[in-house]
Amino acid sequence: MKIILLVMLLCSSLAFSAGETTIHTNNWAVLVCTSRFWFNYRHMANTLSLYRTVKRLGIPDERIILMLADDMACNARNEYPAQVFNNENHKLNLYGDNVEVDYRGYEVTVENFMRVLTGRHENAVPRSKRLLSDEGSHILLYMTGHGGDEFLKFQDAEELQSHDLADAVKQMKEKRRFKELMIMVDTCQAATLFNQLQSPGVLAIGSSLKGENSYSHHLDSDIGVSVVDRFTYYTLAFFERLNIYDNASLNSLFRSYDPRQLMSTAYYRTDLYQPNLAEVPVTNFFGSVMETIHTDSAYEAFSSRMSNSKIDTEMPLNQLSEHDLQNANNPNDDSKTEKQKCPYSQMRADLHEKLEKLENVDTVVNLSIAVMVLVVMVTSSLL
Repeated sequence: MKIILLVMLLCSSLAFSAGETTIHTNNWAVLVCTSRFWFNYRHMANTLSLYRTVKRLGIPDERIILMLADDMACNARNEYPAQVFNNENHKLNLYGDNVEVDYRGYEVTVENFMRVLTGRHENAVPRSKRLLSDEGSHILLYMTGHGGDEFLKFQDAEELQSHDLADAVKQMKEKRRFKELMIMVDTCQAATLFNQLQSPGVLAIGSSLKGENSYSHHLDSDIGVSVVDRFTYYTLAFFERLNIYDNASLNSLFRSYDPRQLMSTAYYRTDLYQPNLAEVPVTNFFGSVMETIHTDSAYEAFSSRMSNSKIDTEMPLNQLSEHDLQNANNPNDDSKTEKQKCPYSQMRADLHEKLEKLENVDTVVNLSIAVMVLVVMVTSSLL
């Protein structure tokens, strides 16, 4: 009995260690705007700005869940129809041709948000609306809207409580839906939304402490409302200096927030997150996972077929003779190489050559039919 218990403990410890050493293989982003109505224009601009940033840094649309509670681009008050801006200079339209909204309008609810995180969807929900992450995933969860002490409002109709968020994250961890999770919230008293979190591997950052408000950055006189919040504005300012190959750390991002500029205190919770922030690139959550293959020599993009034909690559195409072009496009050498490498291809080619040498193919076909009839007759007589 003791031996059995020892074996069970050993197996469980090995399984635990294997789960902890899972390789980071992919990145996902869940971006949520929870506010309706025209005067909350900036919340949609916040979310679309983060959407543009993570796409620019390499996360594809199929790994981004975008939730927008309202469509400001089509609002009757919008002086710029079908466009959304986060700056009064109007140089960057955030609502361009390549925006794929997964949940829009009244689809943005607490229930749907919880279903996205936990994966508890109805069968009719398409794959494009699902967070198909796994135990090797790093997930960025960004939320913006109106909030308070341990809650975030959804469309002024319902609230996401801090214990709801903690429960969803716990389910995600138990179901191995992420390796590491970063939660970023831009709302009033954002830090209080993290109070109930207990799952390991979770990093959280909020725009303000308990009792503090989060403020907008500036007003657009043409649009008539504020177009971006301060916390998101300075987050974007940090990322606009980076490209997909930069190795800026999370620590440098967090240290870039100045309370005098934010008019609030950015708070980040790291007790559930073991890695050193100075050694974690921001692209671990805001970018893509790229496999780099090192080679000893430079990559040769073109085949040597043209070089074998002794054609000068600097010579214009119209100066090449017809004979040179025929030699350059002649596939005989390649086919010979294929025959040497693949016995099946060589056998098939030999059979084809033999059939072509036959003078009367009809005779061969008739002979084959006669043999088949004879075989059938003999078989039926034996039965």
